[in-house]
Parts: sequence; C-alpha cells; structure tokens
Amino acid sequence: MDKNLAKQSPWQRTPFNQTPALVDYNTVSSDKALLDAIQANAGEHSQQVTESLVPLGELAGSEEARQHGARANNNEPVLKTVDRHGYRVDEVEFDPSWHWTMSKAVGFGLGGTAWTEKSPVAHLRRAAGMYAWGQNDQGHMCPVGMTYAAVPSLYLDSAIAQEWVGGLASTEYDPGLRIPSEKKGILAGMAMTEKQGGSDLRNSSSIARPTSEPGMYLIDGHKWFTSAPMNDVFLTLAQTPEGISCFVVPRVLPDGNRNPIEIVRLKNKMGNRSNASSELEFRNTHGRLLGEPGRGVKAIIEMVNVSRLETILQSLSVMRKSLSEAIWHTTHRSAFGAKLSEKPAMQNVLADLAIEMEAAVFSTMRLASTFDRSGDSHEEALRRIAMPLLKFWITKRTPYMVAESLECLGGNGFIEESGMPQLFRESPLGSIWEGSGNVNALDTLRAIDREPSCLEAWQVEVESVAGHDERLDNFVRLLSKEVSDAEDREFRARRLVAGMATALQATILIKQGDQKIADLFCATRIDNDWRGAFGTLPGSPKLDDVIQRSMPLLDA
Repeated sequence: MDKNLAKQSPWQRTPFNQTPALVDYNTVSSDKALLDAIQANAGEHSQQVTESLVPLGELAGSEEARQHGARANNNEPVLKTVDRHGYRVDEVEFDPSWHWTMSKAVGFGLGGTAWTEKSPVAHLRRAAGMYAWGQNDQGHMCPVGMTYAAVPSLYLDSAIAQEWVGGLASTEYDPGLRIPSEKKGILAGMAMTEKQGGSDLRNSSSIARPTSEPGMYLIDGHKWFTSAPMNDVFLTLAQTPEGISCFVVPRVLPDGNRNPIEIVRLKNKMGNRSNASSELEFRNTHGRLLGEPGRGVKAIIEMVNVSRLETILQSLSVMRKSLSEAIWHTTHRSAFGAKLSEKPAMQNVLADLAIEMEAAVFSTMRLASTFDRSGDSHEEALRRIAMPLLKFWITKRTPYMVAESLECLGGNGFIEESGMPQLFRESPLGSIWEGSGNVNALDTLRAIDREPSCLEAWQVEVESVAGHDERLDNFVRLLSKEVSDAEDREFRARRLVAGMATALQATILIKQGDQKIADLFCATRIDNDWRGAFGTLPGSPKLDDVIQRSMPLLDA
C-alpha cells in the first residue's frame, strides 16, 4: 500500500462540524425583543429594569445554570412518607440543583417580592426576569410562580395578609418544614383539583368543619393534583354549610406541630420532572377561612388568574430556549457547502420562528405591565380579557414552535443531551395547567358577556392602530362581527379567541415592536398569506436582520 495513502485515514475520531454548547451568554441583554418590550412598557424606568436584570441573565446563560437545570430534571424528587421509626413525615427530597435554582429565583425577587416593592414597574421587571431565568429549568417556575400568585388572594383578609405576605415577598430561600413565622422566606401553593373534577372547582367533595376558634376549620378530603407539596402554605377549597369556601392551610402549625397533610404519591409526569407534583390527603387538617364562607371560588380565582400569567411565562421560556438553540445550531453547522442558517429554506424557518417569538414576548410583557397600573380601569379590564386570550394562544403555539426548533437540530435535537427533548416534554404543559384551552376560551366569552368593559378594552387596543395596516383593519372588522354574534358562540369559542389574541399581538407589535416583523406578522397571521407550517413566509425577503434579533450573543 502507498505510504501516503495509509497516512490519509478515511475517517477521524476528533469531532468536526459539531455545534458548541450554547453557554456563557446573557439571556437578557442578548434578547432584543425583550429589551425593546421593556423599553416600550417601562419608559423612563427601562434602563433601571434592564440593568437590574443583567446579572440574572448572565447567570441564566451560564454553563453552571445549564448543568443545574439538567441535574434537577435528571435526578427527580423522591417521596419519603415515613422515617426509619415508622412515623409519618411526608417530605419530598430534592436534588441540590433544585435548591440552587430555587434559591437564585427567590434571590432575584421572582417570588412575591413585586407586590411589596415601591418600583412603578415591579411586576414588569419580575415577569421579564421570570422569562429570562426559567430557560434552563421550568419545573421550579411552578412553586416560585404560585408564591407570586397567592398574594392578591391573601389580601382579601388584612390579618392573614399581614401574617403571610412578608415571608412570601422575601428574597431569601429557606427550605424545610418549620414554623413559618421563624423562617427567612416562605413559599405558597394551591391544592384545588380533585379526582372527580379538574377545572370544575365547585364540584369539590372536601369537607370543612368549623372549630370553636373563630375562622378555624378542620378539613377532610383528597386533592388529586398539588404541585410543590413542600411549600409552606396552600390555598385550598372545601365545602362548608354555606357552600364552597377557601382556606389557608399551612404545612406547619404555629405550635411547631405538622398539620396533618399526607402525601399519597408523586405524579409520574411526562415533563416538568424536576418539580414534585403530588396527591394529598387532608385528615383533620387545620385551615383558616379566607374571605366569606360560600364564596371560595371568588376568593381563590384571583390566584388562579395570576397563575395563568405564570403558565404563559413558562411557555415563553420554553419557546425562547428552543429558538436560541435552533439559531445557535444552524449558525455553527455546515451542510451542502454553507452554514445551515445561510440556506434560504432554513432562513425562512428561523425567521418565522423569530416572528412567533417576538409576538409572544411583546404581548406577554404588555400583559405583565397591566399589574403595575392597578387602579386604571382600562388596564384592569384589558388584563381581565387579555389573560385568558394570551393564555389560550401562546401556550397553544408553544408545542408547534418547540417541535420545529428541535427539527432544526436534526437527529442531534432528538438526543437527550441536547436538552431539546426536555423542552419538548415541557411544551404542552402551559396549555393544561390553570385551565385548558376550552376553559380559557370560555372564560374569555364569560368576560365579554358579563363585563362589557373587557371587550371595550380589547377594542380600544386594536383600534388604536386603525389605519396603520389595512390587513389588520379588515381582520378586526370581520372579527368584531363574529364576536357580537351570540349564536353558537360557545361552539366557535376557540376560533374567536384565537382571532382576538392574534389581533392583539399584531396591534402590540405595530405599536411597540420592529416594523418589519410587525409587517411579516400581519402578512401571515392576519392576512393568511401563510400555510400554517413554520417556514412558509411569503416572497423572498432578506431575513438576516429578523433572525439576528433573536441570536444569543456570547458577548452581550
């Protein structure tokens, strides 16, 4: 054999044309859509918000955060029902990486801190931070988000609020079951869903019996799906003689004894595996009445509504992380003589995904900003209708976007080590928790029928850009007729809500976003010059600038 040929091996062990891991970038400062959305909604406070989030973004994009997120999901929580002597303890043991992610989230003020901050843009900042921080692990977003969402309901009773809100607003993570008043920080959760009915809260079979102490009850019942059972306090529903009532249920009582709450099992979930979701049994469990007896759904519904923002943010984190990985991979991977990202077909896909992402980011930050404008009747009405609209639409779009992003990585995206399968398993969750698609679609119709100001707020928003884009004008005109037609409206609920959400996103993009992206959004999602699948943008425009806005930059 020719010695020269022998030296030329037909293959080599050293990998080449493989994409480096996406680490050591800033999930805040390299996200142009997020920065623009903060600028649009925070105004003169935008620089303050951005600067406060840069350290969060730097850590979120680090190799350290990526490893902790992977470990928390690979090493799932373990239920420990009894100790070695046989006594009930009902504790869940978490991997240290779970506690790392939780401590950072709480430390960055992503729990209940926004409710007590003096900043006029505290809720916007918190939403932006939650979205940027949650991109490595979505499981811990659940207990952090429930802690945030519990605060408005607790304010129904000033004495209860004074007892709990300070701990929920803390920036110190203090795990473990101890007397809440002696802890540096506490976490909240919800225990509502029962075997016989998921979203049908009035169908609760749990029973609450009054004690001799005013406002205190003993509760018996089974809760079918309760996430984060190691949180310090839960809002729950149970039947009283007056009807369904809401109760504040601590895990540890003021005397140091554990409240009788038994964890039956942990759910074996498709995704969200770092987070413990459980079945609970209440047996003579102490609970304190929150709000009026018989008005429990009204008392807890505010927590449910705010939790819907959390499901949107969870979906947003999944969308953004999957898009970042898709753009990063195609920018570093070559095929057929060029980088994948330079191929026209791939540019169409990436740009289409980026457009979807920007619409979701801008509309979610606009929704979050309404919490900073309490007392403004328009903003409160807009929040009431935009919450179920965007909960329905953004969470529904997430699985499609993640699947397309995963495909951009080819076979590499199907491998667990890429992180894309974890994102794909997470992707349907937002559309299930805190009310499925039908529940949110019907809730939108309920707002339209019972609260005229809500529909008016939507109309004021979409009509504020009238004359800017003829396609949107025509779309809104036809959609308004469909909404006003009450015949078979429940049957058409999803159609109406999808249209209203899309029109709202187009409006917000036109008012706040990049105009090229707003134009492409209107051409496709509004004017239907689109084929449904990602990568079917019309014409052959230059899309480098659209894609570049979503590029995760290492030096950002």
